[in-house]
Amino acid sequence: MKLEDQFTQAVQRVERLSRRPSNEELLRLYALYKKATEGDVTGERPGGFDFKGIAKYDAWLALKGKSREEAMQEYIVLVDNLTAIYQ
Repeated sequence: MKLEDQFTQAVQRVERLSRRPSNEELLRLYALYKKATEGDVTGERPGGFDFKGIAKYDAWLALKGKSREEAMQEYIVLVDNLTAIYQ
């Protein structure tokens, strides 16, 4: 199975978890998803009291330089681990 197909299946599986992952896990999922689908972070870092926006931006920024394929593979592994924990 192609990596893109495995990634798409992982995206669908994460939506069916029986419990909500921790904020750290959700942030990691978000950053890997954005890196896999959009590449390096774009736009300005949110400011002020947008703590959620800042955390998401910083998590995505931390993946700068990682390849799209690496991000997809890490996302799949993370979803596999979360599925084992939250199913």
